[in-house]
Amino acid sequence: MQRYFYNQPLTSGMTVELDAAVQKHAVQVLRMQAGAQFELADSTAHAYVVTIADLKPLTVTVGADITKAVELPLAVTIVCGIAKAQKAELVTQKATELGVSRIIFANSQWGTARWQASKADRKLERLQLIARGAAEQSHRNLVPTVEFMANLTDAAQLQADQRLVAYEESAKEGEAAQLLQSVRAASHDLVVVFGPEGGIAPEELTQLTAAGYKAAGLGPRILRTETAPLYLLSAVSALTELGKDE
Repeated sequence: MQRYFYNQPLTSGMTVELDAAVQKHAVQVLRMQAGAQFELADSTAHAYVVTIADLKPLTVTVGADITKAVELPLAVTIVCGIAKAQKAELVTQKATELGVSRIIFANSQWGTARWQASKADRKLERLQLIARGAAEQSHRNLVPTVEFMANLTDAAQLQADQRLVAYEESAKEGEAAQLLQSVRAASHDLVVVFGPEGGIAPEELTQLTAAGYKAAGLGPRILRTETAPLYLLSAVSALTELGKDE
């Protein structure tokens, strides 16, 4: 069943009007008619079955609460050095499918691509739409936020139970325990910083570790900048969802 999002709290029995984007997709693309049903997740991360009461504007009646535990047990924030081409779009889409809570893109010292602050809002608007579409496709209960930081080291200001820097030199040296230890030690949230194609500069690593971040390897192989966040989210899922009863 198709899922959409609504930016206010819902309760069973109420009637609400949905935005133009939902109307276009549901009515024009999927050709839904009055009486058709789909899923609607609200601003409190609850999901409901709704029934179309009217098409113009698209109005629905909220039915049963069908909320399931589909979100990661840890709220994961990824901070990604800006990469070339369309990699931000790829990371946003796939990280959303894998359960990320917050995505932050940041200019970095060794990055070959940079965002101008004056143009960042337009990029973020597009990325937020991508995140929403991926959240609908994967039947998430919430849509991750997509944000921008002027510098990768601004992540030093972020607070979480555990904070890591994915560092390729740690992987080369065979370090394999920090990720496991940090995920197991986190009770609520986790922040992980990833460098761009050129990697994290020593000065950036120094500033982040001085602020309390820990360098961690992500397995024995060196991953591309767009692959590393997806590996991290998959590992968090395996450790907190698939292995939660072990």
